[in-house]
Amino acid sequence: MLRAHDITVGYGGRPVLSGVSIEVPPGRTVGLGGPSGCGKSTLARVLSLMLRPLSGGVSIDGADVTRWRQRAPRDLRTRVALLYQQPRVAVDPRLTLREIISEPLAAAGRPSSSLVTELAAEVGLTGDLLTRRPHEVSDGQLQRACLARALTLEPGYLICDEMTTMLDASTQAHLVAVVRSYQARTGAGVLAISHDQVLLDRWAHATLTLTGRAT
Repeated sequence: MLRAHDITVGYGGRPVLSGVSIEVPPGRTVGLGGPSGCGKSTLARVLSLMLRPLSGGVSIDGADVTRWRQRAPRDLRTRVALLYQQPRVAVDPRLTLREIISEPLAAAGRPSSSLVTELAAEVGLTGDLLTRRPHEVSDGQLQRACLARALTLEPGYLICDEMTTMLDASTQAHLVAVVRSYQARTGAGVLAISHDQVLLDRWAHATLTLTGRAT
């Protein structure tokens, strides 16, 4: 279970999240909706151990998180993967798509060209695209690479932060299908964040709506 309890986050003395709790069980998809600026992405960063809250706690499969960012134990950090809304701000523009997908494997000392090729095919990337850099591909193709990257270390929990917002309908459907397939194969829990309530109704088993407003 990925669990956040009574999370409070603020910037410049003004609250973004106040007393928010959420649970993402293994094998289930939890939707997170709400208006722009309500703190959905902030909560995603807290759950992925990238942002330490002012108060409240996070636990992953019963283990309480006490350190954040790069100070968090690797086995906890790699249990949760975050897929961003804007892929172009989430990648190094100097890298090829193959190098982007393989980043987590390289960092973990587990290089595997066969796994990268397999994941690329699963998300719908052809071999010729893997040699290209971000400026040479579409947003949809780059987001496919980012999804493949997120899955390389087989996280137990996947946070999809508006991952389909900038994409056409066919690419949206394909990426959601990939996530569902991964979930069925591994039993991973998924937090699906979106403005699109219709998408959440179709995708998630249950949905939480945030109503607060960020600064």
